[in-house]
Amino acid sequence: MNFTGRPEADVFADLAVLTAQSGYIHAIAQICHRDNLVAYAGEYKASDLSHMFNYERLIRTEVTTLLGLMMRQPLDLTLPTAETMQAYISRTDELMRELHDALNRPMFESMIEKSRDGRGPSDFWSGSVMREPIFYGTESAYSFQYRDFFLEKHSPDDTWLQENMGFTSAQAQRVARTMCSLMDERATATFAKIRQGGQLPPSVLYHFEFTPEEIAQRSSQNMEVVQAVFMALTLTTGNSQFNELGDFNAVAATPLLPTGRGSVLLFQHYAIYEALYESPFFWMWNDKAYKQTAMDNRGAFAEKFSSRRLAAVFGQACVHTNVNIYQGKDIVGEADVLVVFGDRIIIVQAKAKKLTLAARKGNDGQLKSDFSAAIQKAYDQGLECANAMLTGNCRLIDDQGREVNLPESIKEISPFCLVSDHYPALAFQASQYLKHQTTDVIQPPFVMDVFLLDVLAEMLDTPLRFLSYVRLHAAATGKLSVNHELTALAYHLQRNLWLDPEFNIVMIEDSIAAELDTAMTVRREGFPGQRTPSGILTKMAGTLYENLITQIERRADPAILELGFTLLSMDEDSCQNVHRGLVAITHQAKLDGKRHDFIIGVSSGSTGICFHCNPSPSRDAIDALQLHCQKRKYSLHARTWFGVSLSPDADIQFGVTLDFAWAQSREMDDLTKGMKAPTSVNAALKTFERNIRPKKCGRNEPCPCGSGKKYKRCCCS
Repeated sequence: MNFTGRPEADVFADLAVLTAQSGYIHAIAQICHRDNLVAYAGEYKASDLSHMFNYERLIRTEVTTLLGLMMRQPLDLTLPTAETMQAYISRTDELMRELHDALNRPMFESMIEKSRDGRGPSDFWSGSVMREPIFYGTESAYSFQYRDFFLEKHSPDDTWLQENMGFTSAQAQRVARTMCSLMDERATATFAKIRQGGQLPPSVLYHFEFTPEEIAQRSSQNMEVVQAVFMALTLTTGNSQFNELGDFNAVAATPLLPTGRGSVLLFQHYAIYEALYESPFFWMWNDKAYKQTAMDNRGAFAEKFSSRRLAAVFGQACVHTNVNIYQGKDIVGEADVLVVFGDRIIIVQAKAKKLTLAARKGNDGQLKSDFSAAIQKAYDQGLECANAMLTGNCRLIDDQGREVNLPESIKEISPFCLVSDHYPALAFQASQYLKHQTTDVIQPPFVMDVFLLDVLAEMLDTPLRFLSYVRLHAAATGKLSVNHELTALAYHLQRNLWLDPEFNIVMIEDSIAAELDTAMTVRREGFPGQRTPSGILTKMAGTLYENLITQIERRADPAILELGFTLLSMDEDSCQNVHRGLVAITHQAKLDGKRHDFIIGVSSGSTGICFHCNPSPSRDAIDALQLHCQKRKYSLHARTWFGVSLSPDADIQFGVTLDFAWAQSREMDDLTKGMKAPTSVNAALKTFERNIRPKKCGRNEPCPCGSGKKYKRCCCS
């Protein structure tokens, strides 16, 4: 880190001079080819994205800054010499590193001041310090999310768009998709030639240049429609107001750059899809007659979207919209979206708020004001709803006039604060600015945008998986440091987001998200490749442990849910032990027709599970399991104990949950006196070995338990 580097204004001025040089546009094209191209053969893999996490590559905000400076003067398409082009690129990389150092300087100066006097500034994360994470933070959305959500967000405005802009949302999306597809085809052809021994052409600007005629032909759209889309998204007024970072950069809103020869330039998929998603609201804002409708549609989008994605996880019957909470005749709260599943509740408060230009420029007061309006207000409203529900004397009525029934006892309420647009460094700002309170029931808030909610619902598509992650995320509040919530989710999908209590803070690097990025791209773009990241969703596939989870994950029974959360909190070795133990007792029950069991401890002895395989379920069997769990819980001084009865085919028959603090009891002392040691997984496996193991099963043969592993690496170990 260069602590003595030049001021930001000086670096910015040098960038302005550089981007104004003759033919600089060709250097931009080569930088985009270098830094944005993802090449793959066969299946699309995480390793194909490795260079996208290289700190030396220029990210979208940096490229947009360069384009914004370049467009402050007429575009010069003159092709420079190869030496000049390389000099442009090298100087660009050098200046962008300097710019990053300059933006980082306020944070490091504050850290030095703090180390010098032990106190430092009273508000370390001031506006000037926050400019760096706001500018360089991870993107909120995948480009295909902007593309696909654009229709859902703006199709209600189609009549206005058709009458005033000359196209509908579907037509605009088709034009943008065609441009991006053609860009990809050209880059692929160039890459193939280089792989065959060719050289990079003197300029790759043609990758990014488009005429209305070719787009109309390829998209099967009328020329008038294509020209209308081009007109709406083309920079026509210059960019003279862009004089420092944080100023309005017109290239972000109108990413098509006119060449003066009947064509336009587009350098990034992300740019046109984001502009389509965000710009129409500002077009409609100037129409006084339609302004309020546009605002209403914008607000409704976040609510409808979150309702739809949560319904895909929990089922439509569990998801309610615009729920008014009454105490007597008074409305004491309104939940935009409410999920009631078992004894768990999610309250979603959605806001259509953005970070203003003043906040992006480091205005500390504006930064916090924006956060208060977008996030703090949403949380406060959610907290009001949660507290009202916990009084036990309220009625809930949704927007259809239907009453929403709450569970008799609410175990957890999770407030979700949701925004519908890109909000830079959202996770980081939430960790620094959000004032919240928690109780045994009300969990820490989960701050997100619609893009994260979409990925959560895509990857954790059952109530148990989704709620388990929400619980783990809440438990990690104050300990987890990430640039973006997608990074935390990616970590969870690989390793489970359970943080050891001995750690005060855990920092996760962005590159861990590569497998999640790959899986989402495979799912949404139709590329060949893995649809699910390797980890908690794949490692136990085909096992009896996974079979148990599958039976639990959509059941709203509170006791079963709690068992599911406990099972999902286990590490891989414990999961394998559950599988092997279940294999043993189910085989034994099939063999002799008798009941068999084993126990496993979780969370350093504070929790335990007793697994029974019972060929003949009955009321007596339920009572016997209940008593057995009471005795085991007491004898091991556990806080929580679960009992699960399964058939010999490993289907759940019934369950028992005991959750209360251990206390000594003379009655229980007598009841557990002389109690035999519990049957462990290893003991169950030894019996399985003795009774079931084929006499000629070799160590390198498939294990008879059906795990798919070699015998020596499974039940023999």
